[in-house]
Amino acid sequence: MQAEAPRESTLAAMTTLRDRQKQLTRDTLLQTALELFGENRYATTTIDEIATAAGTTRATFYLHFSSKSEIARALINEADRILTEIDKPPLRGVVSSGDPALIREYIGHKFDQWETIKPYLLVAQQAAPSDPEVTELMESWFEGVAQNIKAGLDDADRFDPETRRMRGVLAFGQLEYLSVRWFRFGWLQPREICLDLMVDSWCHLLLEAGAGEQPG
Repeated sequence: MQAEAPRESTLAAMTTLRDRQKQLTRDTLLQTALELFGENRYATTTIDEIATAAGTTRATFYLHFSSKSEIARALINEADRILTEIDKPPLRGVVSSGDPALIREYIGHKFDQWETIKPYLLVAQQAAPSDPEVTELMESWFEGVAQNIKAGLDDADRFDPETRRMRGVLAFGQLEYLSVRWFRFGWLQPREICLDLMVDSWCHLLLEAGAGEQPG
């Protein structure tokens, strides 16, 4: 039995190597698709073009993704990971805290992340009109954020329970709309002015009256 240990160790190492290579190929396909969608738009980019630019084949593409739609959804999920991995505390905790400083820090972080996630969300905007699955994923994403805000209000038992989800919809809707404008035009007003106004609006929607007011 002991003689089998080196062989088992070698097989385990080979399996780990194959898994790493598989993940590397998948990551390369994702990054290549992101770049091509940005250069040529989602609708006109083909699977063959993605595979060729990634240095692989159409058959290899289908080992990792079933369609161009699936790769678009994977990119959207990656944007969600980028957006949420630095949130400490997470949005639910920010809202439940009732602390305007945490709200300001949270929104400021989102502003800072827009440059990174812009290519991903532009793919979503291009794909959604012709792809119901992408549209559904984006709606689910929006609703998930609104529900996180509602959960924070629930935790704090703040405001009428019947209004909490809508408060989340309005707060995140403002941030999402501003992000779309920023993707197209950049800061039409200074960033700090936009941040001040967004924080004031979130405090009005999510904190007790007057919580977000700045001292004169």
